[in-house]
Amino acid sequence: MDAQRTLRRSVSCTGIGLHSGNKVSLSLKPAPADFGIRFRRSDLRDLEIPATVDNLASIEYATGLACGEGSVETVEHLLAALVSLGIDNVIVELNHPEVPIMDGSASPFVYLVHEAGIKRLAAPRRFLKVVRPIALSSGDKRIALYPSTHFKVTYSISFDHPLLRHQSRTLEINEESFVEEIASARTFGFLKEVEKLRQNGLALGGSLDNAIVLGETSVLNALRFEDEFVRHKILDVLGDLALVGHRIIGHLVAHRGGHALHTKFAAKILEDTGAWRLVEGQVDPAAVGTPVMVPLKERITAPTTPS
Repeated sequence: MDAQRTLRRSVSCTGIGLHSGNKVSLSLKPAPADFGIRFRRSDLRDLEIPATVDNLASIEYATGLACGEGSVETVEHLLAALVSLGIDNVIVELNHPEVPIMDGSASPFVYLVHEAGIKRLAAPRRFLKVVRPIALSSGDKRIALYPSTHFKVTYSISFDHPLLRHQSRTLEINEESFVEEIASARTFGFLKEVEKLRQNGLALGGSLDNAIVLGETSVLNALRFEDEFVRHKILDVLGDLALVGHRIIGHLVAHRGGHALHTKFAAKILEDTGAWRLVEGQVDPAAVGTPVMVPLKERITAPTTPS
């Protein structure tokens, strides 16, 4: 087990918003234990928006959060990178209400975290351990969590497109597997939908530099993986379930999911308090510098909604 983590130093980048097309400056900054992941709008007097289910807002084509007069869109790729690299506490400062899309994957955010470095904090990390199944379905879309000794994802997709059809992948999620197998998988869309999206004020910053585009009979850019599409769906669900507020110990199984189903499931997980327990690693208080962890401890008290 491990202690909570934050960044060693601040790090910044600039990019464009996928849907707004506007230039965005983003900074990742260290935060104290139990702070969580919070978005800070520097253009709105440093208004903060915690990355929690309670602040869930728009979920059309991307996941958005809102708190008070502030909002932030397209948070899922960054959240996936942060939680998969073990960052529990961080300030994400933005000067615009959309996280930059970068190359359409989480790899640029992985690079930022590695550049900043990781700092261990003298506080235990808490985990949400699944003890009985939790499931949700909507038509032919399904998602569920089952008890497991680690965090694993099985995802399958099915599209009515000659170049896509069915893809499925199962992967145990840890820092190494995320970086090597998932982080660089890019978002994707269909050429026939692009004009409709732009008429509705969406995808204004989209291009072949930040998204895979499928035409009627061809993919317009080279793939990084043969099954890059399902890998990106795993990336999306990792980011969306970060809104639970705790790392999960369980086996996630999803079929034909999307942001709406993912985020609705995140809320259902927290509501179904009998299906999980909060467990934590304990930090040796005598440790100086890097904390020494002692065995995992399960809380006796009833689980509470994460802050």
